[in-house]
Amino acid sequence: MLKFTRQNLDPSNHGLRFLSRLQSTDHNQILQQPFSSPDSDSHIKETEISQFSETLDLKFSRKCKNLAQVHQVHAQVIVNGLIRDLSFANNILYGYTLHRALQSASTLFCGISEKNAVSWSVMIGGYAKADDYVNCYSTFREYMRSGDRLDNYTLPVVIRVCRNTRDLQLGRLLHCVVHKFGFGSYLFVAAVLVDMYAKCKAIGDAARLFDEMPKRDLVSWTVMIGACTECGNPEKALDLFDRMRQEGVMPDKVAMVNVVNASAKLGVMHKAKIVDNYIQKMRFSLDVVLGTALVDMHAKCGSIELAREIFGRIREKNVISWSTMIAAHGYHGEGQKALDLFHLMLKNGILPNNITFISLLYACSHSGLVEEGLNIFSLMQEEYGVRPDVKHFTCVVDLFGRAGKLDQAVTLIEDMDIEKDAGLWGALLGACRIHGHVELAEKVAESLLELQPQNAGHYVLLSNIYAKAGRWKEVAKIRELMTHQRIKKIPGWTWTEVDNKIHKFSVGDHTHPLSEEIYEELKCLSEKLELAGYVPDTNFVLHDIDEELKLGLLHTHSEKLAIVFGLISTPEGTPIRITKNLRVCGDCHTFTKFVSLVTNRLVVVRDANRFHHFKEGACSCRDYW
Repeated sequence: MLKFTRQNLDPSNHGLRFLSRLQSTDHNQILQQPFSSPDSDSHIKETEISQFSETLDLKFSRKCKNLAQVHQVHAQVIVNGLIRDLSFANNILYGYTLHRALQSASTLFCGISEKNAVSWSVMIGGYAKADDYVNCYSTFREYMRSGDRLDNYTLPVVIRVCRNTRDLQLGRLLHCVVHKFGFGSYLFVAAVLVDMYAKCKAIGDAARLFDEMPKRDLVSWTVMIGACTECGNPEKALDLFDRMRQEGVMPDKVAMVNVVNASAKLGVMHKAKIVDNYIQKMRFSLDVVLGTALVDMHAKCGSIELAREIFGRIREKNVISWSTMIAAHGYHGEGQKALDLFHLMLKNGILPNNITFISLLYACSHSGLVEEGLNIFSLMQEEYGVRPDVKHFTCVVDLFGRAGKLDQAVTLIEDMDIEKDAGLWGALLGACRIHGHVELAEKVAESLLELQPQNAGHYVLLSNIYAKAGRWKEVAKIRELMTHQRIKKIPGWTWTEVDNKIHKFSVGDHTHPLSEEIYEELKCLSEKLELAGYVPDTNFVLHDIDEELKLGLLHTHSEKLAIVFGLISTPEGTPIRITKNLRVCGDCHTFTKFVSLVTNRLVVVRDANRFHHFKEGACSCRDYW
């Protein structure tokens, strides 16, 4: 590990008296001179050299608050013949990299004839911090060829670069280097490798490496929990949290933020309450990072009320806190509350950033607040100097599209002066599905499939648009194309939590132990709903089959199975919460409204886009989704 001496810089110290000479020197002229030894009479005494060497450490680097001061010290060190002292050179090198003066650092680095591990580490780390990955890699290669012994500081720096660039191939090579030089037993190095594999989506490699570690510290557990969360396996992340505590490793605040994020992704209220109770039990302070994560967790687990309560308890909120709460109101369909919170944020002196405006535009889009959304889009650049990027334009396209203003959405896209991405075209294709605009959908799909030819969702969405229009030949062609290109449709799943256990259902599912009871109750419930006015809408069965078969398929959608399981497994009056990985279908949306009316239950549905709160026969989205 790179280490620096940490001695107090006392004003009476010889080193600081030495630094006081800097103001009268032409430093730029000196820095242009070669690294040769000056005349002997310009040397300071050996005792002063020794004392100054001790002061020129990490604290010295912090004393140099700007690049000019680093240049001054560098010049004086050359004048007094100290540049050939490696400790002096390394500390000045660190000062340059600290201020991202990589050209000056590189010049000094190249002039050091006998580098040590610190020299290499500082230079490689400087390039990494400045995101100059090309020079970082090339300098590391030079380090390898130099014959100098690698250390356990430099390797993690380069492995992190592999993580940032998602360079799995190089990451695997570095893993071999770790073993070759005997650093595999270093917990910190192993944790960085786990993180690298996870960020490169090689979660299997990350898990194997983690399981092979003879000992796992808090950093290792935290990294692995975060890795599972990011790779879409929050259940595994929460299992790891339980295992960590069973093995006697107590989480810190950083670990708890990862655990909270896993709970948010899972979206299960019971797990969220357990995590929240644990945080309170362990008396973790509710700072802005943990507090904001908890706001996000409760909102994504369906309780906007708890999210708002915790938001109110965060003493010092930043723009991320406010933006998170605004976003929460947005995907719960509370667009006006999101706008009200935005104005309150401004009154509190917090300036919005680009994420704030994405959250606001999303909220307006999902609540049908077209004029308000357009006003926000104008304000962001005119009053707050936030230049819209493709995500902001995507929100406005969605805003127009949901409102049926497809011509305006197309005009906006044509007038854009930034590169269009798949998300933008996807928003317009989604609008075509809502409003049945087949011709425009075909044009949009062409652009979309050029960008992402292997994305199954695009093919499925266009197929559904054709099916809704009764154009079954085109549906068959798309399915044939998907088969030919080996593109598989993402299966739809719905899950719910009962008795602290998650139960998953797919369409027509008979694998659940209570399947017989579920289908029997579903039949009885459907009869009651039809008496109350529910009419199954077979337009949402996107297959060219007869009406009787369509009714059979519609009857067994995963949302319906999960809701019925909740009804038979929980006491009367208990809210039912379900989560679906895709967008909820229109018939299931109507079905659930009638369920809330007939059973007098609150049903909260989280789909791929937003939340729907069904109560007394109505949905919080007001059928605008």
